[in-house]
Amino acid sequence: MEFQEVVRRRRIVRAFSPEPVAPDALERVLDNARRGPSAGFAQGTEFLVLDDADDRDAFWSTALPSEERDQFPWQGVLTAPVLIAVVPGKDVYLDRYAEPDKGWADRDEARWPAPFWDVDAGMAALLILLTTVDVGLGALFFGLPPDRTAAVMERFAIPAARRPVGFIAVGHRVTDRPSSSLRRGRRPLTEVVHRGRFSRG
Repeated sequence: MEFQEVVRRRRIVRAFSPEPVAPDALERVLDNARRGPSAGFAQGTEFLVLDDADDRDAFWSTALPSEERDQFPWQGVLTAPVLIAVVPGKDVYLDRYAEPDKGWADRDEARWPAPFWDVDAGMAALLILLTTVDVGLGALFFGLPPDRTAAVMERFAIPAARRPVGFIAVGHRVTDRPSSSLRRGRRPLTEVVHRGRFSRG
């Protein structure tokens, strides 16, 4: 598929068939995810993949207790055959930039203009979203409330120092109701691109 077509067709999917994802398609999605930009080539983003039915059930039981399940507005997400946690490793970046070729010795987070571990993880997530389109699948990037994230981390042994930036459901799309937020429309290029100076306050 042409790149522009992949970008044009990417959308958030909220309903999935339970049909399994082909192993080679999932492998391609994950392989592309690790090819995103990485400050200092630290490569600190890792991925927890839940493609076993018992693991997915454990995820949803932890993230969305049964008493809340019936009110969950995206019931079609619960049938996604693959869930991926995108997990940045801040410690990996701090260690990398304390190495001799980077010249920082104190691992001080104040040196960073932004948390590049989260930025790089976000880029890896976008590569997952784009690759799912390219292999004929759909995906949903979603977050959990902090207490539910902590519970999922504990359930799946994610180290406390490595908090997921989000989770991605992957699978075969089925017809779903588009988000009402789409009625807002996409902002035109003239509103989001500033040339020469950022003039809006």
